[in-house]
Amino acid sequence: MTVAGTVSATPPSGNATYDLVVLGGGSAGFAAAIKGAELGACVALIEGGTLGGTCVNVGCVPSKTLIRAAEAQQRRAHHGFRGIPASDGAPAWPEVRGHKDQLVAELRQAKYWDVLRAYETITLYEQPATLTPAGTVQLADGRTVRGGKIIVATGASAWAPPIPGLAEARYLESSGAMALDVLPPSMIVIGAGAVGLELAQLFARLGVRVTVLEALASVLPAEDPAIGVALGEYLRAEGLDIHAGATIARVERGSQYGVAFTTGGVSRVATAAQLLVAAGRRANSRGLGLEGAGVASGVRGEVRVNEYLQTTNPDVYAAGDVIGDPMFVYVAAYAGALAAENALGGNARRYDLTALPRVTFTDPAVAAVGLTETDARARGMEPLVAHLDLTHVPRALAARDTRGFVRLVADARARTILSAHILAAEAGEMITEAALAVRHGLTIEDLTQAFHPYLTLSEAVRLAAQTFDKDVARLSCCAA
Repeated sequence: MTVAGTVSATPPSGNATYDLVVLGGGSAGFAAAIKGAELGACVALIEGGTLGGTCVNVGCVPSKTLIRAAEAQQRRAHHGFRGIPASDGAPAWPEVRGHKDQLVAELRQAKYWDVLRAYETITLYEQPATLTPAGTVQLADGRTVRGGKIIVATGASAWAPPIPGLAEARYLESSGAMALDVLPPSMIVIGAGAVGLELAQLFARLGVRVTVLEALASVLPAEDPAIGVALGEYLRAEGLDIHAGATIARVERGSQYGVAFTTGGVSRVATAAQLLVAAGRRANSRGLGLEGAGVASGVRGEVRVNEYLQTTNPDVYAAGDVIGDPMFVYVAAYAGALAAENALGGNARRYDLTALPRVTFTDPAVAAVGLTETDARARGMEPLVAHLDLTHVPRALAARDTRGFVRLVADARARTILSAHILAAEAGEMITEAALAVRHGLTIEDLTQAFHPYLTLSEAVRLAAQTFDKDVARLSCCAA
């Protein structure tokens, strides 16, 4: 690897030409650069911020680390086992945060810097860059980089709704919340999607009084409605003050934050020491020179691509969060590699998100894949629905945690599995089987006849499939 930025002792001077130029050093950009190198291309990787992008630095890795720490704190005082002493105590937040920062630094080094050094044909430029009408890339230091093909993989950033007073009040985004020097006594969270709920529960478990405001009718509004209702009740039972269907009128800041909102026709004001906005993300496309380069974007700034991840400029491709939803790191990595393959070898492979699983890391967690019951009906299918409460799952009973359920949706005629919706302590570890079932058209019988180890949560998938035709309450353990 050559580093042509601030850390290079002898950076190349003048202009440079590469087979592939990648804008963005996150998951999509790295995957694109590595695939390009594997295909024999000479690659320029350009990153104007912190190497590694959102996931390792301010997203998945730090948040899930803190979520596990908060879960350990919760289990100290709240578990379902008699005879096991429960202890409580305030968490040492600086130490928890420092442990998280250490892991982030270690993974950034091991999975990004060290990986780059293994590829001699990738040159890293550590500075901002823009596309030009001439089809080149202009670096911030004035140099020009030329590429046979270009991939835009600049990611996305947190977005805030246009609420009166919000910008003036100043607020936390998710990255800032996870980097707080001290835990606040109270916090308001605007947004009850995956990020908002994960962080709301995390801080509540660390002793922060949390109020959650969501504009839509339930938490996790993109998921099966039954999941939103049940998860909302579990979180309220932990002490979170959750208001769905909230219309926020204004935000003010004095000695603390005040958020005026209305729910059910009743006007209220929530107050707290900190305010976190987790209302979604928007593509990092502004200032890249897209329009001048003939690259079209959508109303939210997302770069428009075709089924091969090619933009409206045939020499420019795009991948990852910059092309819009779904913004998952595993989708970004897949898209980056695919974009490089298509850019260098011709448009041979289509961008395919069939049977894409998604996970929300609350406790209990949420995982889902495939069509909802409503989606199936809209497509002219007659859906069958099986619902299994975890009270019927031996592993959940043994763990003294029966919160949640598994819902499967199948096509009534072909009996193929169309979707799965799981609310369980380890839902993310259970969804892959269902994703494979949806992707490969497996039937109800394929799931019920497959071996599932006893006293695992994955057994719930088989039990749920049996529920299509049987009353599982009348079956013995491991009964077929």
